[in-house]
Amino acid sequence: MKIAVIGATGMVGSRVTDEAVRRGHTVTAVSRRLPASDSLPEGVDPVAADVTDLDALRPVLAAADVAVLTIRPAPGSEATLAPATTGVLDVAAATGTPLLIVGGAGPLRSPDEPDLLIVDNPAYIPAEWRDIAVASTEQFRAAERHSGAKWTYLSPPAILEPGERTGAYRKGTDTLLVDADGLSRISAEDLAVGVVDELEAPSGLSRLTFAH
Repeated sequence: MKIAVIGATGMVGSRVTDEAVRRGHTVTAVSRRLPASDSLPEGVDPVAADVTDLDALRPVLAAADVAVLTIRPAPGSEATLAPATTGVLDVAAATGTPLLIVGGAGPLRSPDEPDLLIVDNPAYIPAEWRDIAVASTEQFRAAERHSGAKWTYLSPPAILEPGERTGAYRKGTDTLLVDADGLSRISAEDLAVGVVDELEAPSGLSRLTFAH
């Protein structure tokens, strides 16, 4: 399978790239700047393009069987996330390329209060994370408003950080997953396992979440 990973040098994008290559897929790694050649797995095709450069993204998505969007704005630039995602969705619609968006936990429902979104639940989103949680919620809404592209929005759990690849995870849809201790977390490595599993065997769902 030919996979385009947009944001390929970030925490999630780099691990999705590694996981896809590990399974024998062909990956085009899109990032704002070309990474050092020794920082990518052998055989990966690097492309330097900003996520807002739609003319540069169009041939990349046209050549791919599926694309993964894994971008995260810098602090203070959260408002750029939804418009940038809309632009990528426009390109995906034009090229007919399915798009898996790795977003944020903000738009998920609270496990104990289904009418309360995680973005508004301080039990899971402390004040210092709220701006990016709001941005991810707007990102999801931008995808909902987009009727032309085939997309899936993947929300990670409340805590996503580098860790161990166990290959095990739980799958949900629109509600935050927690463990027996009330924790909601996954390693970036196991999130990438779930991403590539979804690419290989699409669930057909528009919303997904994974957690340990």
